Amino acid sequence: MSYITGVGLTSYGKHEGSSSFSLMSQAATLAISDAGLKRTDIDGVLCGYSTVSPHIMLATVFAEHFGIRPSYAHAVQVGGATGLAMAMLAHHLVDAGVVRHVLVVSGENRLTGQSRDASIAALAQVGHPDYEVPLGPTIPAYYGLVASRYMHEYGLTQEDLAEFAVLMRTHALDHPGAQFQEPITVADVMASKPVALPLKLLDCCPVSDGGAALWSAVSQPRPFACVSAVVRRRIPISMSRPHLH
Repeated sequence: MSYITGVGLTSYGKHEGSSSFSLMSQAATLAISDAGLKRTDIDGVLCGYSTVSPHIMLATVFAEHFGIRPSYAHAVQVGGATGLAMAMLAHHLVDAGVVRHVLVVSGENRLTGQSRDASIAALAQVGHPDYEVPLGPTIPAYYGLVASRYMHEYGLTQEDLAEFAVLMRTHALDHPGAQFQEPITVADVMASKPVALPLKLLDCCPVSDGGAALWSAVSQPRPFACVSAVVRRRIPISMSRPHLH
């Protein structure tokens, strides 16, 4: 069994002058404080990838930057599934007795530290290096294809997809650190410019600067802890390769 005993989240949007490591450090510091522990308690660190700082040993570099010496350091890179993958791995590491306190952290300054063209090029590399990337597709193009197939399989409309964008913005209104604080409607989503049909501008994720972290531990959280979620066994997770299905 493992428990999420602390969380940390920076605001999202523009963080001028910040780096991936500084945003990760801010989030990590907040998570440690929320857990009521200290840096020296960390014996494992899981680090999400950064397209702005694409180091092949990012977890180790972050540990040095943050001033910690974990016995286990692991960088994780599975695209949009990275957050859940790290939470799942943190549970397994704690549950197996490999470590007692795992810091899970990710962050980058993609909005202010990377040009639009560089961001598009970096993210497009998720495609097959021989059969997809040379043809020039973008992330929205990949997922536009997936969305089209999903609509065909389940009889959905673009208005149905727009409900998800409205729901996510509704959740954002309850968080002071959200990048966008204005409500939107299905009509707003439908009127936004096409990006890769059926996806339109308001269907797509914004590019942001920000960081997030959580602390997974073997001990139960304090009664007044902000988060007391249990990561269960056998959580299915995958990121398939062919056409990103």
